[in-house]
Amino acid sequence: MGLVATHNPLRMDTERHDTVTLRAPARLHLGFLDPSASLGRRFGSVGLVIEGFETEVELGAAVVDRVTADTPEGDAQMERASAYLRTLREHSGRLDTLHLRLLRVLPAHGGFGSGTQLALTIARAFAQWHRLDVGTPTLAHWLGRGQRSGIGIHGFDLGGLIVDGGPAADGRPAPLLSRIALPEEWRILVVQDERKQGLAGNDEKGAMAALGAMPAARSAEICHEVLMRVLPGAASAEFGIFARGITHIQQLLGAYFAPVQNGRAYTSGAVGRLMDWIGASGHEAAIGQSSWGPTGFAIVESQARAEALERTVRAAGLVEPGLALRIVAPRNHGAQVIDRRAMRRVR
Repeated sequence: MGLVATHNPLRMDTERHDTVTLRAPARLHLGFLDPSASLGRRFGSVGLVIEGFETEVELGAAVVDRVTADTPEGDAQMERASAYLRTLREHSGRLDTLHLRLLRVLPAHGGFGSGTQLALTIARAFAQWHRLDVGTPTLAHWLGRGQRSGIGIHGFDLGGLIVDGGPAADGRPAPLLSRIALPEEWRILVVQDERKQGLAGNDEKGAMAALGAMPAARSAEICHEVLMRVLPGAASAEFGIFARGITHIQQLLGAYFAPVQNGRAYTSGAVGRLMDWIGASGHEAAIGQSSWGPTGFAIVESQARAEALERTVRAAGLVEPGLALRIVAPRNHGAQVIDRRAMRRVR
């Protein structure tokens, strides 16, 4: 059963009935705990879910299979989306014809978890459409996601600050170790370099293979920072403790990954200069790079502090051409499902 991929240049404002819509948040990956298994289990991750960036898909019945995109960014993901639908059919045995619309997608290879969120929004919409009782980790495993980090998988369901324990030896996604709701008043200044992309696919695998083993003492230090600074700081709203923990983890990981990032802690030199200035300026913030970048982040204690920080960096001339800044809130809930079939039955 073939899928036809087409671009819809104008998103229709009229609401389609008899559809399932999924809206899933982005995540920031704040670092691996033990990327080379120096302490016995590889990877393990800490990360958080944010507002302001979403993947949104819509699934409905169709006479013939179709995948369409409402944005140019979605156009580039239609082939991948079609492949995800084929795989979901193989695992579930459900073969009815469908129209999948990619309404919004995250920036590709930008540090937001775009691939996992696209896979899971499609998979959860598919499961909802067919009323399949399948958990998100299983859906992720079907689609080959979560081979390193489980932040996007557990964040999809729960939101908040997530710590995972690294993928299992048999390839199953990483188990959830901790989930904490972040204080609602905290804010994140997200700094994107729209000219660059982080590593992905074979380039990412090659970079990981090229790195030497992380010293066990450094992995132990990262784990200690997570356990005794980041998690307690988040749980008790002690922002200073949290910020120092995240920043130190990022410094340790930045030094480790620098050899495959042009000798820098940041993929983007422009993002790195801005984040280094924040770190040296006396502003209390948790700073670093999400995943392979190029996106950087500065987590601060309130909206007022985020706005003041943005004004300061702009006035200092640190927002170089190609950088985009946005203030967002932490998100303490996961994806949103809108099943319009159920709504019609209620009416």
